[in-house]
Amino acid sequence: MNIKLSIATLANIKEILALHYRYQIDSINDDDKSDGFITTGFTEDHLTSLIKDEGGLFIASVDDKIVAYAMAASWQFWSQWPMFAYMIEHLDDSKCLDAEVTQDNSYQYGPVCVDKALRGQGVFELIFEFARAEMAKRYPILVTFINKINPRSYEAHTRKTPLRVIKEFDYNNNNYYKLACKTS
Repeated sequence: MNIKLSIATLANIKEILALHYRYQIDSINDDDKSDGFITTGFTEDHLTSLIKDEGGLFIASVDDKIVAYAMAASWQFWSQWPMFAYMIEHLDDSKCLDAEVTQDNSYQYGPVCVDKALRGQGVFELIFEFARAEMAKRYPILVTFINKINPRSYEAHTRKTPLRVIKEFDYNNNNYYKLACKTS
């Protein structure tokens, strides 16, 4: 399998949204939820800004078909959603390997999505590392969160990446892990 990694362009938006919709919590098939899901909904405008303003949408393609994406952006971009605004307020409640975590030295990674047909074949690790390497040019610390009712995502991120839990927190009647790692 020949996997091509790249930074998304505006021409990729419709295909990314189609992949996203298949695994987003509001539209995913109930039978597929146990295999992982994405909680945040995105629009064409959100992805346009993510691409044009942040350069933070990364894709993996096989035979010119997008099979995975990873999002990453400044806290300013994410602040439009209440959950991320909460995260921003509490960035300083934990450290990453003894380093203070701030809006200036960190970014929010995720969500990440891999088509079910390619899971377990190394695509996740490739897109994670590609996104991390690109974002390392701007930030030394990667921060993310995972809902505790999404064990597949937790297992993938804690077994296959350098991310480690730095805090657990509650928000809007949900329980989360806050994870972080250095980008280089």
